[in-house]
Amino acid sequence: MSPVFQIALALGSVAALLGLMAVVRRLATQWQISAEVQRKLVHVGTGLYALSLPWLFPDRWPVYALVGVTLIVMMVLRLPNSKLGGTLHGVERQSYGDLLLAISVGLCLFLAGDDIYLYVLPIAVLTFADAAAALAGSTYGKRFFRVEDGNKSVEGSVVFFVITLVISMLCLMLMTPFAPLNIIVLSLMVAGFGTLVEAASWRGFDNFFLPLGLLIFLSVHAANPLQELAMLAVTFALSIVAFKAISPKIGLTNHASRVYVITVFLLLAVTAVQNALVPILVLAAHAWSRTAVPCNSRFPDLDIVAALALVSIGWLTLGNATGWNAVSFYGMTAMGLMVGLCAIAVTPRSTLARVAILTAIVLALCVVRYLVIGLNPDPANWNGPMWSVTVASLALAIVVPSLVPQAFVQARVIKLTLLSLAIPLATYLYSIDYSGVFT
Repeated sequence: MSPVFQIALALGSVAALLGLMAVVRRLATQWQISAEVQRKLVHVGTGLYALSLPWLFPDRWPVYALVGVTLIVMMVLRLPNSKLGGTLHGVERQSYGDLLLAISVGLCLFLAGDDIYLYVLPIAVLTFADAAAALAGSTYGKRFFRVEDGNKSVEGSVVFFVITLVISMLCLMLMTPFAPLNIIVLSLMVAGFGTLVEAASWRGFDNFFLPLGLLIFLSVHAANPLQELAMLAVTFALSIVAFKAISPKIGLTNHASRVYVITVFLLLAVTAVQNALVPILVLAAHAWSRTAVPCNSRFPDLDIVAALALVSIGWLTLGNATGWNAVSFYGMTAMGLMVGLCAIAVTPRSTLARVAILTAIVLALCVVRYLVIGLNPDPANWNGPMWSVTVASLALAIVVPSLVPQAFVQARVIKLTLLSLAIPLATYLYSIDYSGVFT
């Protein structure tokens, strides 16, 4: 298939999406279809088309171009007075699901590589199980549980579990060589994990966390022996129980507690324990920060999880794209985010106390980094220990919040994340360019 034809097909795909939205909008006017049903009809139509992408386009670059154009179109549809955009944004709650769905399709296709089931299974779950759960919950739901921006139903979660279980078993049976018993255990874990993610997500973030979480989980554990899968399932169950017991003592809501469980489990599932330690400590630093110096965010506990997930997946994707392991830079970013949160937490204390506490934290983190470097294989340390860069990054993350703490009352997590990314990302891009990636 020629490049010109693939570009034309990608542009035609965007036109088809707009046409689908127009048809749904027209039918909604005639048949009094609710905003939620309109949104899910577009969601299913988009998901069905996304499932065909690996076979429709022989090359991957037109798909990435298609995702980029789709994101631009979705942003335009969010403008005020967009009648067509009402098909997606007519629901009362604020949602970024349309944008996150497009991003997830591109990332899943890229990260799946030649293992097509790693793309098909998550996107199929997102397409069918998510829509069915939402519609079942809104139509038949009688027992509800609270999330920060609304309610979700137990009935919807049950429907999600059942449909995800069926999809997972079909995909694994038809597209992998795994043993039947392994497929059953894997499918149960996919359904359980996916149901928890869907139940804990907010503002459309399930369109991001669900497919990418399933892809990462399967890419790491799908080929594990049955005994290891069973141990992983037990660990996940114990994590839920532990967070349920601890969360009231540290001021977490039930929803935030579920989100923390998912985050910690994914961190431990996708990387070695030593590389997950500091990102997990970020959650503890955030709990200290929001208690000592509250910010203006409505849902600060969810903000930090979203930031940590986006940073983790971002570094994973960047490392895969360039071929240069990014785990050391990821660890540096997590260190910066942690000390930035700690710097805000100690602002009510005296200058001497702040210096003493932050110095102790930095020294402890440097010891942890030294141990992590020693435990990681050589490919993870290809750019050396980078102690000068690490110190500069930590200094930046401490000095700015300490000098202007009032600047971090609003959008605290976003600002600290950008601050902690600045030096590691610049160093990474410079280092891989110097190593010949871009030359």
